[in-house]
Amino acid sequence: MKFRYEAYGRDGKRTASSIEATSSDEARKQLESKGLYVTKLGSADAPLGGQTKPTGEAAKASGSNRLKNLSIFTRQLSVLVSTGTPVVDALTTLEKQMRDPAWRAVINDVRTRVEEGTPFSEALAAHPKVFDPVSRNLVAAGEAGGNLDTMLKRLAQLARQQEHLRGSVTGAMIYPSLLMLVSLGVLVMMIIVVIPRFGGLFESLDAPLPASTAMLLDISAVLRGYWWAVLAGLGVTLFGVHTYLKTEGGKLFWDRIVVRVPVFSPLVRSLMVARVTRLLGVLLEARVPMIEALELTRGSTTNSLYKDVVQKASNAVVDGDTLSSVMSRSSLFPESVAEAVRSGERSGQIGEVLSNLADFMDEDNEVLVKGLSSLIEPIILVVMGALVAFVALSLFLPLFDLTAMTGPGGAP
Repeated sequence: MKFRYEAYGRDGKRTASSIEATSSDEARKQLESKGLYVTKLGSADAPLGGQTKPTGEAAKASGSNRLKNLSIFTRQLSVLVSTGTPVVDALTTLEKQMRDPAWRAVINDVRTRVEEGTPFSEALAAHPKVFDPVSRNLVAAGEAGGNLDTMLKRLAQLARQQEHLRGSVTGAMIYPSLLMLVSLGVLVMMIIVVIPRFGGLFESLDAPLPASTAMLLDISAVLRGYWWAVLAGLGVTLFGVHTYLKTEGGKLFWDRIVVRVPVFSPLVRSLMVARVTRLLGVLLEARVPMIEALELTRGSTTNSLYKDVVQKASNAVVDGDTLSSVMSRSSLFPESVAEAVRSGERSGQIGEVLSNLADFMDEDNEVLVKGLSSLIEPIILVVMGALVAFVALSLFLPLFDLTAMTGPGGAP
C-alpha cells in the first residue's frame, strides 16, 4: 500500500513524497529509520494526513465550543479506555451521550473509520478542524506506546486549560466592552438628537459660535443627512481592515503591534509564551521527538513572531544547538524561561519543566487579565467622560457668552 507523507530531515529541510508499506505504522518506522521526522502521513488515495474537509453537521463542530467538547470527549474516552473498554465500544457510548449534533456526527464518522480498520489517530485526521495536529499526534503516541488512556487524559487537560484561559480573557473583557458600547451610544445620541436642538437655538439668536461648537454642529448635520454614507464607509473600512489582516503581511503587521503596544503587550507575550511552553511540554512528555514537537508547536502557534522563533529553535536543534540558547537570544521569551529550560535540558526533564512553567505562567496570566480589566474600566470612563464634557461645554459656551453680552456691563 502506498502512503504519502510530509517530513523534515536532519538538515531541517521539508520533504514531501510517497512510500510503500503494509500499514501507516510501518511507513512511519521506515521514515524514522531514514532520519526523517514525519509531520503528515496518509493514504495515497486520500488527502495527505486525512485532511478532508468536514461537511454538514461535522463542520459546525469546529466552532466556538470546540475546546469544551474536545475536553469532555477526551476525558470521558480516557476513562472508558482505562477500564479496558475497546475504542469502538467507547466511541459508540460517547456518540449516544453527546448532545451536540455536530460532535455526534464527528464521533460517528470516527467510529465508522475505526470499525473499518483505520487507526484511531488517522480516523481523527479526517476532521483536522476539530482535532488539530497536536491532538492527533498525542493519540498516535498513545497508540504506539500502549498508553492511549494517559495521552487522552493529557489531551483533555490541555483542552480544558486552553478553554479556561480563553474564558478568563473573554469574561474579563465583557464589562469594558459593554461600557464602551454604551458610552459610544450615548455620545452618538447626543450628537444626533441633542445638538440639532441647540443648533436651531443658536440660529435664532444669531450669535457667534466657538470653533468647537461649529464643528459639532457640522458633524451632527453630516450624520443626520448622510448617515447611510457614513455607515457604508464604516462597513467598507472594517471589511478592508479585516481582509488585510487575513493576508500574510497584514497578520505580521498585527502580530508586531500586539507584542509592542503599551499596557497590552505584557499580557500578550505572557499568553504566547505559556502556550508555546505548554504545547511543547505536553508533546515532549508524550515522547514525541523534539523536531516533530517543535514543528507541531509552530503549527499551533497563532502569532507569526513566535512561529518564527519556534522555527529557529527547530533549525538550531537540527544543527546541534539547544532550545534554551534560542530562547535566550529572543526578546520574546523572558530570560527566566530560558534558564528554566536550560536546567531541564541538563537534567533530561525538559518536558516536565516546560509543563510546570506553563502552569505557573497561566496562574500569573489570570492575575494579569484581571488587572488589565481593572485598568481599562477607569480609562474608558475617563475618556468618555472627557468627550461628554467637551460636548456639553461646546453647547453651553455660546449661551454663556450671550448671557455675558446681555448682562450688566454688557453690550446694549
